[in-house]
Amino acid sequence: MNDNHPVPESPQTRTITLAVTGASGSIYAAEFLRAAVQDDRIAKINLVVSENALRVLAEELHISGRNDLVEKLLGAPSPKIKQHAETDIGANIASGSYPTDAMIVLPCSMGTLAAIANGLAANLIQRAADVCLKENRPLILCIRETPFNRIHLRNMQLASDAGATIFPAIPTLYNHPQTTEDMTRNFVHRVLAHIGLPQPGAYQWQPD
Repeated sequence: MNDNHPVPESPQTRTITLAVTGASGSIYAAEFLRAAVQDDRIAKINLVVSENALRVLAEELHISGRNDLVEKLLGAPSPKIKQHAETDIGANIASGSYPTDAMIVLPCSMGTLAAIANGLAANLIQRAADVCLKENRPLILCIRETPFNRIHLRNMQLASDAGATIFPAIPTLYNHPQTTEDMTRNFVHRVLAHIGLPQPGAYQWQPD
């Protein structure tokens, strides 16, 4: 799938949206938040966590409940992060007049992909993604499923044609990761670099 959005070459302070849905891979979302909070180029992070994502967080990271979720994920609260309820369709990111520099859905379930690809916009995650598409803003869908059926593939094509970037949550091996955290961090670094926020210390392939 091709990226239809130019990446800014010299970003100033940025406002981004992170949506977490009910696919496996909540460790990616936690690592993304850690990196984004530490990045001085990011001024604000609008966070939306679906009800299904809360179930996955409990299963995979042993984090339960919505209260103090950011503190549970990061070990401390962050003034950068504004958490929104999935049902709050009146939130800032539901409007095209609100300036968002990029939206990342990580991980992105097949149900969320289907809703975005078909313009349903029934909750805040879907509506915020729809806004990014209509305003021609970067929308990164880090899908997490295997194997793909034909419906999944068709929805990926529809979303890509509409302007989204399909960025599967697939870890790299060429950097010889030693831990799950190494694989997660490298993937998150690649996502951030894709929206014009390369990270210090990120692995870069250097052939002999």
